[in-house]
Amino acid sequence: MTTTSAEEHAGEASRSVDGAGARSRWALFASTAAVVAITDQSSKAWVDATFALAATGTVVPGYARPTPIVGDLVRIAKSYNDGGIFGLVGDSAPILGLISIVVVGFIVVFQARQGTQGGPLLSLTLGLLLGGAIGNMADRLRLGYVVDFVDMGIGDFRWYTFNVADAAISTAVVGLLAVSLLGDRLRGH
Repeated sequence: MTTTSAEEHAGEASRSVDGAGARSRWALFASTAAVVAITDQSSKAWVDATFALAATGTVVPGYARPTPIVGDLVRIAKSYNDGGIFGLVGDSAPILGLISIVVVGFIVVFQARQGTQGGPLLSLTLGLLLGGAIGNMADRLRLGYVVDFVDMGIGDFRWYTFNVADAAISTAVVGLLAVSLLGDRLRGH
């Protein structure tokens, strides 16, 4: 008959809590990514089926005017982006789609190594990043371009047209900066 010390019991309890915490962070990561990817793809499909291509600046023959949602501040202006972020590296969607596969793999590996040990904010942020990457990757590989449609700005001062995946990626970048700058203070340690 063997007896265990209080230290061994404490170690087992700690591993049990760590395992449950890691599982909950994986669940947060995966569910966030799924919600972002599904919302992104659903909104793009709806916009693509409902709205004509739109020009955000001057009137372009054959293009519609943007549809106001919140006055001139937020409008739907469907466009097809065959390049990268902000339309950079034009006509490269297939290559960027393949690169996205590597990025998706990197995000999952990073979650496995760091997200399960970090606080929930890191897993949430990585989930946003993964969902956004999957949303735009699906467009690039399936369509050869990304459907963008959110047009924001005031008057002639407009931001680049974007989509749900882009918004999730941008939010994730801010979250990753917060995690890297504030670290353990965000977890309450």
